[in-house]
Amino acid sequence: MRSPVTGIMAILVLLIVLIIGYSSVFTVGMTEQVLVVRLGEPRAPVTEPGLHFKAPFIDTVIPIDKRILDLENPSQEVIASDQKRLVVDAFARYRIKDALRFYQSVGSIQAANLQLTTLLNASLRRVLGEVTFITVVRDQREALMGKIRDQLDREATAYGIQVVDVRIRRADLPDQNSQAVYKRMQTEREREAAEFRAQGDQKAQEIRSKADREATVIVAEANSSGEQLRGEGDAERNRLFAESYGKDPDFFAFYRSMTAYENGLKGNDTRFLLKPDSDFFKFFGNPSGKAAPATAAGAAPKP
Repeated sequence: MRSPVTGIMAILVLLIVLIIGYSSVFTVGMTEQVLVVRLGEPRAPVTEPGLHFKAPFIDTVIPIDKRILDLENPSQEVIASDQKRLVVDAFARYRIKDALRFYQSVGSIQAANLQLTTLLNASLRRVLGEVTFITVVRDQREALMGKIRDQLDREATAYGIQVVDVRIRRADLPDQNSQAVYKRMQTEREREAAEFRAQGDQKAQEIRSKADREATVIVAEANSSGEQLRGEGDAERNRLFAESYGKDPDFFAFYRSMTAYENGLKGNDTRFLLKPDSDFFKFFGNPSGKAAPATAAGAAPKP
């Protein structure tokens, strides 16, 4: 008959074997690499995914992410070469390419982020401090980001890190500077608008003056032509009158009298105080306009 102690010992041995077996293997995921540390001394990293073996109770397994990681950098104030202050919001992407060096230099991703943040801020100040504000925000932004990435990558190599990309999200003036720039731009636009209005008023005044001058010239020329035509008409009329007077003085005298009657005797209650034998009414008493011969006073009648 088997002793109970034997069964217990068998269970203990099996349990010890299971524990030793479990401690002798480890797995490497697709997104990680594993650094095996033996008695405090790191060994070559394991990058192949799958099941691997290690010395139980002696080796320590430290998983390290091998994916591309993000580094969020808080907004920093940078002074450009033209002494303008910029608020720069940037971020970086990196990956751990040398797990052993990474473990020996920084040890963890949190410590690596702190170290890379310091290096990124220094690179931003160095690169952006050599160019002007316009170059940063408009002209060579892509080239500047590439230059910052190269500098950061060279410095991060000492930590076993490869910097994949650096991007500048925003590069603006500080709020107080933005307000000052906005007001300066507003003042400049108002000055330009006032200048344009002044130029428009000047141009309008020139056009009005030119139009008035041309109108005055046209009216003067028209009046001159009218006076000339009236003078020629009056001269022609006087010539005709003179010619008619020379041909028939009696008719001319009759015509002048009729014209005088027409102009003097209007239908607006015109009154004249004249003697009946006035020369003005000579054609009323005699169609020929000649006075009748007076009868000799005191002539004796025929017997």
